[in-house]
Amino acid sequence: MSRTVPVRALALAGAVAVLAAGATACGASADDDRHPDHRSFALTGRTLTVDSDDSALEVVTADTGGPGTVRVTRWFEGSTVVGGTPRTTWTMDGDRLVLRMTCSGVLTSCSARHRIEVPRGVAVKVEDGDGSVLAQGFAEPLTIRTGDGAVHVRDTSGPVDLTSGDGSVRAEVTSRRVRVVTADGGIDLELGAVPDRVDSQSGDGSVTVALPRAVYRVSTASGDGTVRVGVPRDDTASHVVSVRSGDGDITVRTAN
Repeated sequence: MSRTVPVRALALAGAVAVLAAGATACGASADDDRHPDHRSFALTGRTLTVDSDDSALEVVTADTGGPGTVRVTRWFEGSTVVGGTPRTTWTMDGDRLVLRMTCSGVLTSCSARHRIEVPRGVAVKVEDGDGSVLAQGFAEPLTIRTGDGAVHVRDTSGPVDLTSGDGSVRAEVTSRRVRVVTADGGIDLELGAVPDRVDSQSGDGSVTVALPRAVYRVSTASGDGTVRVGVPRDDTASHVVSVRSGDGDITVRTAN
């Protein structure tokens, strides 16, 4: 005994298949948003935490119109074939800027990007679950944690502490204290001023550290890779550099 599949069900299945192929071929990109949203948030105190679940972030210092004002620009594109309407939210809770994206259902495709302008003199901590982070212009302490995404810091003189669960880390800074850890990704550091301490560790990736001319106390260890140290070394030097890689080459050299 056979059972006939209704024509409507077949048509729906075919439509979903076509939409699935289209969604797979062309995912959403926040860069396609030609009309981004803008909002300003009041900030009390001298610290800011950016709490994002799923967005690319650009965090910069800027003259924001007031010492207690954070300006945010948001780009967002999203679609679902079957399910709820994609959306993003942004709220300020004390000194914590919370950015969230909701994109659930069948055949979803969503992408968000935020530019966050921070008043000068504010220490910043970034917590991003999934997305790349670019930060620049900070003289105060800067801490970045991303679960899955590359990190790039430049034009920064305050202490930096950078961690990526899965992504490369690059820094071009004049900071005196630098700490970088990535579980899976390469590390590329270029120091524009003689640092007091540099700690750099990659679970799986090569590490390059470029330093100004000075004498350093250097320690290195690589589980599987070549180690090259081309800076003057002295075990009693006050400038300390520690580089570790579980699987990757290590290069410590003098900056050009």
